[in-house]
Amino acid sequence: MTTFDLSPLYRTAIGFDRVADMLSSASRVDGNGYPPYNIEAAGEDQYRISMAVAGFAESELEIVTEQNTLTVSGQKATDGEQEDREFLYRGIATRSFERRFQLADHVRVVSARLENGLLHIDLQRELPEKMKPRRIEIGEGRSTLESNRATKIESDESKAA
Repeated sequence: MTTFDLSPLYRTAIGFDRVADMLSSASRVDGNGYPPYNIEAAGEDQYRISMAVAGFAESELEIVTEQNTLTVSGQKATDGEQEDREFLYRGIATRSFERRFQLADHVRVVSARLENGLLHIDLQRELPEKMKPRRIEIGEGRSTLESNRATKIESDESKAA
């Protein structure tokens, strides 16, 4: 696997340290594949993360968002019944986990539900009005800058008189 040295980026780019951190963390291989998950696009600005969390109850799962990071964790409650059982084969993993996802700016968690052993987390990107494209109408006559300049000149002349 190819590794990239991002130190020149840290030295010359100001304010892009989060992007560099994401690139360096993406290059690291996450050896832990538990629990398995899917990420799907449910629409133009809608996404869904589905995680296989068989054996976990809603009370044993926690979903937290903080500064563009979504953290999903599961802590299996210690159960006296589990300790008394003798397994000949244990293929259903019920170990504790923590899985982190980096969210883009303006992506928020809309809902989460547990259904048939799958945890579905719905996400939506919501751009603020000031970031949405807006259409500029082409008008006739003087420009706003010319109008403002003329108004300033008139007010300066009236003050001088």
